[in-house]
Amino acid sequence: MTCPHLPEGFDATDPDLLRSRVPLPEFAELRRTAPVWWCPQPRGVTGFDDEGYWAVTRHADVKYVSTHPELFSSNENTAVIRFNEHIGREQIDVQKLIMLNMDPPEHTRVRQIVQRGFTPRAIRGLETALRDRARAIVEEARAAAAEDPDGSFDFVTRVAVELPLQAIAELIGVPQADRARIFDWSNKMVAYDDPEYAITEEVGVEAAMELIGYAMNMAVERKECPAADIVSQLVAAEGQGNLSSDEFGFFVLLLAVAGNETTRNAISHGMHAFLTHPDQWELYKRERPATAAEEIVRWATPVVSFQRTATQDTEIGGQEIKKGDRIGIFYSSANHDPEVFENPETFDITRDPNPHLGFGGGGPHFCLGKSLAVKEIELIFDAIADVLPDLTLAAEPRRLRAAWLNGVKELRVRTGTGS
Repeated sequence: MTCPHLPEGFDATDPDLLRSRVPLPEFAELRRTAPVWWCPQPRGVTGFDDEGYWAVTRHADVKYVSTHPELFSSNENTAVIRFNEHIGREQIDVQKLIMLNMDPPEHTRVRQIVQRGFTPRAIRGLETALRDRARAIVEEARAAAAEDPDGSFDFVTRVAVELPLQAIAELIGVPQADRARIFDWSNKMVAYDDPEYAITEEVGVEAAMELIGYAMNMAVERKECPAADIVSQLVAAEGQGNLSSDEFGFFVLLLAVAGNETTRNAISHGMHAFLTHPDQWELYKRERPATAAEEIVRWATPVVSFQRTATQDTEIGGQEIKKGDRIGIFYSSANHDPEVFENPETFDITRDPNPHLGFGGGGPHFCLGKSLAVKEIELIFDAIADVLPDLTLAAEPRRLRAAWLNGVKELRVRTGTGS
C-alpha cells in the first residue's frame, strides 16, 4: 500500500467539504493507493470519543462490511458517521432505537414486521395515486413558474420534496394536510450542520421528538380503532408480531429521513444531471428507459457514507482492524469504482447492469424502500418530461452543509418556450 496524495487534513466527512462537493478525485486516489485508509480526527469533534475512523472506498470492501454484521456493528456507535462536538453520548445512544442502528437479531425482528408495508403488492397499490400526484406536483410548479417574472422556480421545494412526502403520507396514512409538518421536522433533524438554517442540535432533537410523538399518537389511535391501512397492520396486535407504539414512532422517524431526504435529493441531483447532460434528457423524454432511475441513484448517491464499528479484531481488504474501531463505508466512492463500472464518471441512463450501492451494500440494512424510491423517481421524471419538457438550469445548485448526506438545498430551473 502506498501513501495517498491527499490535501492536508482531508476528511470526507467534513461538512464544509461536502457543502461544496463530493470528493470524487480523493476517493479515486484512495481506491488506487489506500482503499482502507485511517482518517485521523481530533478527539470528540464528531461526537465519538476516539481519534478517527477507517475509510473504506472500494466497491467490494463496502459490500463486505455491509454483509457481515457479526463483524461490523451498526448498533455500537450507530450508522451515522459524524455528529458534532456538541452532542452527548446519551443523545447518540437514544438513536439505537431506530432500525437503521440495530443489529441482528433485533434488527431482523423489526424489519420482518415493517417490510409488510413494502411488498410489491403494497407498492403497486400506491402507483396510480402517486402517478396522479406526480402529475399534479409538476403542473403546480409550471403554474408557479408562469407567475414568476423570469419563469423560474426552485425545483427542490416545488417538485423534489413533494412526491416522497406524499408517498410516505399515502403509505402510512398520514393526512396530506400534515405533510408540511413532516417536511419541517425531517429538515430540522438533518440540517443542524448548516448555518443557514440556524438549527441547533437541541432543535433537531426537539423535531425528532415531535415527529416520534406524532407517529406514536397515530399508532395508539389505530390500536383502538384499526383501519384498512399499513399502520393498523404494523401495530394493531402488539405482542403478536407487531410493533409497539414506541417502535412505530422510531420507524416513522426513519422513514422521514431515509424515505424522504434521500429520495428528494436523488430527484434533485437527477434533474441537475439531466439539465447538464441534455443528450440524456432527450433520450429520456423519447424512450423512458427502465434503467434510468437506477443510474440517477448511482449518480446522486444521496447517502455519501454510513459507518460500522468492529466487534472484534479483523481485517478488511488486507488491512488489520482492531475491535472498537469505526469504519466509514463510502457509497459515493464505491459507486464510482472503475473495477465495477465502465466509465463511472459518465451519466448514462441506459447503464445495465448497474450494481450500484446507492441503496446500501446488501446485507441486513439494504434499503427496505428501494422499490418505492425507484417508482417515485420514475413517476416524477415521467411527469416532468410530459409537462415541463423544456426546463433549463437557471443557477447552479446550492448544497447542504452536512457530514454524510449529498444534499441539495436549492436548484433553480426555468421553463422553456415549449413548456
